[in-house]
Amino acid sequence: MINSPMLLSITTFVYAFASVLYIGSWTFKKKFLSTLGIGVLITGFLGNTAGILLRWIESYQMGYGHAPFSNMYESLVFFSWTVAALYIFVEFKYRERIIGVFATPLIFLAIAYASLSPNIADKITPLIPALKSNWLIAHVITCFLGYAGFAVAFGFSIMYLVKPENTQEGAFLSKLPALAVIDELTYQMVMFGFLFLTIGIITGAVWANSAWGTYWSWDPKETWSLITWLIYAVMLHLRMMRGWNGKQIAWVSILGFMAVLFTYFGVNLLPGLHSYA
Repeated sequence: MINSPMLLSITTFVYAFASVLYIGSWTFKKKFLSTLGIGVLITGFLGNTAGILLRWIESYQMGYGHAPFSNMYESLVFFSWTVAALYIFVEFKYRERIIGVFATPLIFLAIAYASLSPNIADKITPLIPALKSNWLIAHVITCFLGYAGFAVAFGFSIMYLVKPENTQEGAFLSKLPALAVIDELTYQMVMFGFLFLTIGIITGAVWANSAWGTYWSWDPKETWSLITWLIYAVMLHLRMMRGWNGKQIAWVSILGFMAVLFTYFGVNLLPGLHSYA
């Protein structure tokens, strides 16, 4: 009988295949490969969804009964799901399949790290008392939707920086969308991520107050979440009030995503209330 880790491991390879198809479409200029790629990506997304739901069911069967968002393995699986969902929406809205070259590898790498790393356990465990709250689902979903927005914006920022300004130069890279389109996509994804990260921080503060009796404790994850929020707040301010765009915004977007990665992974090496076991 198939279980959630097995299904999610299969999904990992489906996402890998989707990445290969997108990269192949760009490299060999074969449109049908990206058409096939979106189909494979949606298949992986459905497998990812089924794996999360199955893991949720398994937790009830084991007597724990909680949403599958409680450890590093589960959070990475959900992160890949949010990035995949957001990217699929963006592709269908803008009809620019070439951007999958920069988004699908992020989806694959997140779930691959969860499924293939020997340092991450896929075992379902009971929640610690502080996590037994209805705020868990709201907090995790909003934070990871924010992270997904920033991840896709990061991919677009890389795309902006590698695309030549002169379309006559580097025909290989000139196939990417127009710089103005990439710049606008980056801005929209950052706006999306910023909105949900803000909601995530607020729901986390309310949850912290009910669990630990204080809205803010300057835990490492809380501190770096605030730093990340401030980086993107400054970026949006510079965009709207100072007229920053193009490479300036792309570099700040990349800096912001580095802060996201440290908030997500780096602070787990530090003692704190949010450290994953």
